[in-house]
Amino acid sequence: MIRQIAAIALLAAAANPALAADPAKPAPAKRQCFLASNVTNYSAVDERTVNVRVGVNDVYELKLFSRCPDVDWSHKIGLMSRGGSWICDGFDATIVVDSTIGPQRCTVDKVRKLTPEEVAALAPKAKP
Repeated sequence: MIRQIAAIALLAAAANPALAADPAKPAPAKRQCFLASNVTNYSAVDERTVNVRVGVNDVYELKLFSRCPDVDWSHKIGLMSRGGSWICDGFDATIVVDSTIGPQRCTVDKVRKLTPEEVAALAPKAKP
């Protein structure tokens, strides 16, 4: 009797497409994080986009919450993680830029690891 109930439940689940996994849907993206201390170089694309090199091979694109006027000409920046050591998502980090009126803090809104193809396609100025 118990085996029959289990078999009926299995058949019902298999027949119900809502319960079956949808092969057309992509798997959720794996979080790709990095430590601020592992950043070896950076390049400011414009006042709202900064690319950082992490280690030897990885490049992450950091989109800023708002304009950061001095980031595209500064010779050095600071990258501070907020709330932990890892930078995974927007609002996990702040970029600190020296300016004529003192340190300017720019909140990172989005973090995205670039694919090797995207890194190869970057303009020379945008490559960290």
